[in-house]
Amino acid sequence: MVEGRGEEVVGCLEEVGLLGAEIGDDVGDNKERGKKLDKGDDRSRGGRGRWQGWRVHASWAPSTLHYNAATANHLIAAYARHHQTPHAHQLFDEIPQPNVISFTSLMTSYNVTNRPDMALRLFGRMPALGVRPNSFTVATAIAACSRVGDVHSGVNLHALVETGGLRDDVVVSTALVGFYAKANYLVEARKMFDGMECGNVVSWGAMISGYAQSGDGRSAILLFSEFLGRDLRANHFMLSSVVNACASMGRLGLGKSIHGKVVRCWHEGNEVIEGALIDMYTKCGCFEYARKVFDRIVNPSLVVFTSIIVAAAKYGLAKLALDLFDEMVEKGVKPNEVTFLGVLHACSHGGLVDVGLGYLDSMNRLYGVVPGAKHYTCVVDMLGRAGRLDQAYEMSKNIEVTGDDELMLWSTLLSASRIHSRLDVAAEAGERLKEFNTDVAGAYMAMKNAYVSVGEWEGAMQVRSEMRRRGIRKEPGCSWVEIKDVPYVFRAGDVEKCSRGSEVMALLRDLEVKMEGRGYVTGSTKRYLIEEGKELDVTIGVHSEMLAIGFGL
Repeated sequence: MVEGRGEEVVGCLEEVGLLGAEIGDDVGDNKERGKKLDKGDDRSRGGRGRWQGWRVHASWAPSTLHYNAATANHLIAAYARHHQTPHAHQLFDEIPQPNVISFTSLMTSYNVTNRPDMALRLFGRMPALGVRPNSFTVATAIAACSRVGDVHSGVNLHALVETGGLRDDVVVSTALVGFYAKANYLVEARKMFDGMECGNVVSWGAMISGYAQSGDGRSAILLFSEFLGRDLRANHFMLSSVVNACASMGRLGLGKSIHGKVVRCWHEGNEVIEGALIDMYTKCGCFEYARKVFDRIVNPSLVVFTSIIVAAAKYGLAKLALDLFDEMVEKGVKPNEVTFLGVLHACSHGGLVDVGLGYLDSMNRLYGVVPGAKHYTCVVDMLGRAGRLDQAYEMSKNIEVTGDDELMLWSTLLSASRIHSRLDVAAEAGERLKEFNTDVAGAYMAMKNAYVSVGEWEGAMQVRSEMRRRGIRKEPGCSWVEIKDVPYVFRAGDVEKCSRGSEVMALLRDLEVKMEGRGYVTGSTKRYLIEEGKELDVTIGVHSEMLAIGFGL
């Protein structure tokens, strides 16, 4: 039990009007006090606005040696509301017979404080105590499965829902839609969604978000269009998902329309939407719009600052990205690991190698952010772009990474070695990548192109044969450009299917000649290999981005 603290308790009791309460006050009085604490009455706050309900509880809890469940539930809810989960759990353990509300309140508290595993443990204790979960309890357990990524338990809960007669409950159905959508089980999510007789804004938002996060922006936008015909009001969560869908498809015109709806719905000040808008305008080629969104924000949060820094880095505006970082620090906003990824990315594309190394060194020393695999990979890319391959190679060898992080690290080094024709480093990186069973088509293509770029045709043929032996195929890169609200899609090397392909290639060759005339060294747009008596076209340099830009010009 939470103990009292002398004079502090007396002062707090005076504030909330409970001083002088008799020891023998009945349970009803304590229940009313519990309601006050649950609602976060301002009188239960200290001088600095901090919630201090535990001090009030400490003063009168000993007077009720055996808690009434209703009284305790209000207290648990109060502790949960203010993220005092340890106190809530301690009180829960003192209840002789906790009921379904007790369990649900504490489970919710653990979900909110990022301990969904504890929420699931509590749910597992209910049958042994003879407590039957209600729809809110089941929905809370499903949310916990979603947070912890436990698909198996979530599916079992779905079975419980079907057999327990909760299938038509809107709270449970909404939770299941969100669970399947976050787990990327979109077919199952859509079945649950379509089976709801009266969906709410949460279920619609969960389904739209699921499509957007899985890269199916078209379905997200179509579903949102259907939502607009309903008598429901979009919340910030749904609007940010639609903005992200527009970003994934490069739909600038539609994105601007959604931005207008954000303003009309009074969600412009929401940091999640602001970050999504900055990202959307950035991906759609309108950094100036992204900057305008940022400049209208009075007190940018970490999310917003990070979004604009990453955006500036993507556009090669290294100085602006670093200036924004300095502004962020001056305003007392502490950077996180994503912020530093943007900063290092800016240094990489701006050629600021030593500056970038300085930021890497300062991450933990000044800001308490421990560099991770992605940060080191970015630095390896930075060193590689600057031609400091030996230093990049040494860093790659000394970093302890596994799995996909290791794959990305050595793929990055391989790409850098190709650019600078360092076949020795490329060979070492290639050997490391061969150890992976995942699709490494991009790495193999980089190895092949490295050999081709220096005229090592035999080595290129060997890589090609290895790819064919392992059944590895490289999916061509994809880019698009929107002209008069019509998106045009382009794939790397696919000149024949490119709109006005001959004109685009003629323009690109003309630009290449002009660039070389100004001292820029480019790779030839076409190389050829001879294999089994056939002349094979090897496209080097004709990326999907080049085709899109050429078409736009």
